[in-house]
Amino acid sequence: MANLAVLLRLPGNIKDSQLKVLAGPLLILMILAMMVLPLPPFILDLLFTFNIALSIMVLLVAMFTQRTLEFAAFPTILLFSTLLRLALNVASTRVILLDGHTGAAAAGRVVEAFGHFLVGGNFAIGIVVFIILIIINFMVITKGAGRIAEVGARFVLDGMPGKQMAIDADLNAGLIGEEEAKKRRAEVTQEADFYGSMDGASKFVRGDAIAGIMIMIINVVGGLLVGVVQHGMPLGAAAESYTLLTIGDGLVAQIPALVISTAAGVIVTRVSTEQDVGEQMVNQLFSNPRVLMLSAGVLGLLGLVPGMPNLVFLLFTAALLGLAWWQRGREMQPKPAASPLMPRAQESAATVEATWGDVQLEDSLGMEVGYRLIPMVDQQQNGELLGRIRSIRKKFAQEMGFLPPVVHIRDNMDLPAARYRILMKGVEIGSGDAYPGRWMAINPGTAAGTLPGEPTVDPAFGLAAIWIDSALKEQAQIQGFTVVEASTVVATHLNHLIGQYASELFGRQEAQQLLDRVSQEMPKLTEDLVPGVISLTTLHKVLQNLLAERVSMRDMRTIIETLAEHAPVQNDPYELTTVVRVALGRAITQQWFPGSGEVQVIGLDATLERLLLQALQGGGGLEPGLADRLLEQAQRALQNQEMLGAPPVLLVNHPLRALLARFLRRNLPQLAVLSNMELTDNRQIRMTATIGGQ
Repeated sequence: MANLAVLLRLPGNIKDSQLKVLAGPLLILMILAMMVLPLPPFILDLLFTFNIALSIMVLLVAMFTQRTLEFAAFPTILLFSTLLRLALNVASTRVILLDGHTGAAAAGRVVEAFGHFLVGGNFAIGIVVFIILIIINFMVITKGAGRIAEVGARFVLDGMPGKQMAIDADLNAGLIGEEEAKKRRAEVTQEADFYGSMDGASKFVRGDAIAGIMIMIINVVGGLLVGVVQHGMPLGAAAESYTLLTIGDGLVAQIPALVISTAAGVIVTRVSTEQDVGEQMVNQLFSNPRVLMLSAGVLGLLGLVPGMPNLVFLLFTAALLGLAWWQRGREMQPKPAASPLMPRAQESAATVEATWGDVQLEDSLGMEVGYRLIPMVDQQQNGELLGRIRSIRKKFAQEMGFLPPVVHIRDNMDLPAARYRILMKGVEIGSGDAYPGRWMAINPGTAAGTLPGEPTVDPAFGLAAIWIDSALKEQAQIQGFTVVEASTVVATHLNHLIGQYASELFGRQEAQQLLDRVSQEMPKLTEDLVPGVISLTTLHKVLQNLLAERVSMRDMRTIIETLAEHAPVQNDPYELTTVVRVALGRAITQQWFPGSGEVQVIGLDATLERLLLQALQGGGGLEPGLADRLLEQAQRALQNQEMLGAPPVLLVNHPLRALLARFLRRNLPQLAVLSNMELTDNRQIRMTATIGGQ
């Protein structure tokens, strides 16, 4: 009994949301039951009436929606309503063929009413009306709505990248928050899904119209055979009885189909505004008095022509003139006088006081792309460049010891379609062209032959290259070219620039974040370091100097211990950088010369070394002639290193390292200058070239 009580109380405990979840499965079961089980005429009347009510409700909802996504369930409802009509056709066909000989009410009162009263009991008129309804539905409404849905889906899908980029731009500019951005992205996705579904759902209505014609023919032929052969009815009586029942059945199904098709056309043809379809039509059709007056004039002229229905034309002329006079009166009506406070309020609203929120800060690192490159950076289209940029930042953080800023990407319609720009603090530091779907064949200097394509230059390293089609990829690799895709070209360029400008990207905020990160891992090491031993400004400058010379900051333990030892007696960041580099000598050696083999470096001639030491001790700079000769010979030595495949490293006496590093960094940034105190003692050194020799 307790279990029975629980079962009896269960319906009262089911939540409204759970009942809504059951609506879809129950409707499917009902449709399947109608196709399999014989239904009495009264149940058919209920179901036909429900179908008509459902179609009217769908049309009214479509008319009153202001935005397309407010009725996002329409494609599914369209599918279910089509299946419901077909199931009703199957159920009514079964009843008509079984009991059609008994009279006009064999398939229920609804079918009888549509077969007799709507077409006057004349099956010939019924056939004509039925065929006209199907032609209207199939050839006009459904075909037009399907075409609009197809074009709408195409335009919505094509416009998705631009909408997504606009949302990202508003988010990056601070115009909207993260929640609003997520909401807008979801709406863009839902809109694309809706039009895609409507493109397919419109095919159901067209199929329903074709099925209606075939069902009518099958019912008429089958009814004649059943009536004449099985029940012995005269041919005329059988034709009239079964044809009228078939026409009634077809009309009671096709009229709701026509209403549903109209609703589909309303949904896909409307333009999203703050008004529903009815308000849009009335406001835009009858709001111009000149249009109403001209229309009234044309109707009035037609009404004066002898033989025309003058009364009807003149009645409509008078109605349009009256409506035009009323609209003109509304336009000429003086607007209500504003109170003295209203102008001041409007003025204050128009000139809102500026706030700090209006200040737009430049991104530390940004990228602008032309419209053809949007798919490469669109998350919804699985843009490859986004994943590569994330990998670049992660790899750089692992190698150099700090996380570079996030790259804010936005589209720029002023750029050429295939152009991109890389910005640092709002200033362009690099640009190039990329062609999605094509490959860049880079000549490393050893490639043989030529390739058909568009000549270009690798934006990262300045090597000669060619943009080729994907079909030539294997041929280019065989000839010795390095072949990379468009997203890799952009990513490599970005990676090169991040490394080149790492010291400028490392600001005080990044220095504080790095210090906080070290404090979490080694709290005792950083205790009272800043500002007790060294200021954050000096620490930041030392770390910037290391990054400028491509020295990794991963070994923060050694850096902090060295600074803690020397900072109390030395506060010059450049001198502190020198002692930190010596402490990091083993890491610097491994960075440029991995393993334990021979170290191949460029050296200085002893005479030149003495001249430089004298210039350093005298406090003067390099003489112009000496500087030019030093730069020229350094370039030749660097080319020799490249031919040997050796690292571009110049090894100098310790006191000269800082001077030569600052000089050569401006002219030969790829050449690293190391001190002899930074090399580990157990490595054998070989001079591959000498600067200053004759």
